[in-house]
Amino acid sequence: MKNPYAKTVGFELLHAARLHRARSAQLLSELGLFPGQEQVLTLLSAENGRTMGELATNLRVRPPTASKTVARLTAQGLVERLSSGGDGRTVRVGLTTEGRRRAEAVEAVWEALEREAVGEIDGKDRKRLRKLLRKLGQNVSTKLGGAEVDEFEGPIED
Repeated sequence: MKNPYAKTVGFELLHAARLHRARSAQLLSELGLFPGQEQVLTLLSAENGRTMGELATNLRVRPPTASKTVARLTAQGLVERLSSGGDGRTVRVGLTTEGRRRAEAVEAVWEALEREAVGEIDGKDRKRLRKLLRKLGQNVSTKLGGAEVDEFEGPIED
């Protein structure tokens, strides 16, 4: 029996997102990472020494979710908590040498995933697709009161 929602944009979006997440999990597992962890490494690679609040905001998750992910990356020796000058209340997170190496490998994985995902779609259609997805996100966000919603109830590396 055919799914009654099969001809909707939402159905196709959800299906594509699930497949994309599964493929990213497959590629990231080769680096010893779970989906979501690569985002922390990438953010720290771009700007090392971010606070937990900055990470949570950039990841679009709640602070406890970001903290749990950082704890797992710390246990793997990929990030470390750094003291912030004289303010003991502010903790910054930085990449270790191994974390920096893994962040570089993540960049290659993300580029490969992007090539696989867009395949034969030409540049003009890619740009249009990005704009349409952004608009779709804005439409849904507006109905949620404009707030970003943490899509993950638990750690982002489920």
